[in-house]
Amino acid sequence: MTTTNGRVLVVGGHGAVGSAAAAALDRWFPGRVLTAGRSRGVRVDVTDTDRFRRVLTDLGDVRAVVLCVQPPDAGPARACLERGTCLVDVNADPALLADVSRLDDLAATTGTPAVLSAGVAPGLTNLLARRAHDAVGGAERLELTVLLGAGERHGADAVRWTVDALAAPHGTACPRRLPLPGHGRRKAHPFPFPDQYTLPGTLGVPEVTTRLCLDSRAATGLLFALRPAVRRPALRRAATSVLRRTHVGGDAFAVRADARRGSRHAAYALTGRGQSRISGLVAAHATRLALAGSLPAGVRHIEELPQLADLPERLAVHGVTLHAFRGGEE
Repeated sequence: MTTTNGRVLVVGGHGAVGSAAAAALDRWFPGRVLTAGRSRGVRVDVTDTDRFRRVLTDLGDVRAVVLCVQPPDAGPARACLERGTCLVDVNADPALLADVSRLDDLAATTGTPAVLSAGVAPGLTNLLARRAHDAVGGAERLELTVLLGAGERHGADAVRWTVDALAAPHGTACPRRLPLPGHGRRKAHPFPFPDQYTLPGTLGVPEVTTRLCLDSRAATGLLFALRPAVRRPALRRAATSVLRRTHVGGDAFAVRADARRGSRHAAYALTGRGQSRISGLVAAHATRLALAGSLPAGVRHIEELPQLADLPERLAVHGVTLHAFRGGEE
């Protein structure tokens, strides 16, 4: 594959997602991958945009930045796009994703691709949603279900985001039981993954619902029993601390997308192990295409990029399995 010169900066490159992204990119671009964080590797603080901009200037030849930590605003994304540095963002915060999306004109002006929703959820969920949406000829309703391994050691940002999202209003959607390959029928609860905010715009679907469960039924029950309590800030902080230290369950994950249009119904699912590792690989694949000049300029969510539509099949070598439900069977 022909690529441009220059290095890749993986911000948060020592975390669970970032280390997987950095390892994959280093195999493809040996000697060109830099890991960054607050205390190791290249020193980067995404809460200080001016300092972040100076780091990029000092490094000089950074062609792509992979954001595996959550900044407080779109400042780091703007700093990348201003200088024509490709951006791949693993963040899952809906407000932040919306702010970065508003930089589309800047990215187009500088001729720079930026890929959002580059993980498992959001990420692979978006790609399954696109596939199911196309299968029914344009969905009127999408339902996304995510099962995560309660035993996996998720990063601090991921745990904090999960607890904050647990405390957020979840509308009128109800829990739903449905089969997830390898896990049987599971009860998943409404949960505000960013897909439900982005897919209505990118796919034009009027109604999108997202739900969550864990591989451990007991852990799922406990997590959602905490929902009323974590609306209080002090209890939210305590729950975040406890969940960071609690690892009950395995590292298997499953995601499923159901699309409906009238009587038509299509459903696809993906299963695998190590959600953080696979998120890093999704980000790495997106970065590889950006460096190759294969992606259009502008800010796009992953489901808007046909170049990444076959990523579920490409990840098969890493133990990810694609499942198609016959007739969208329940």
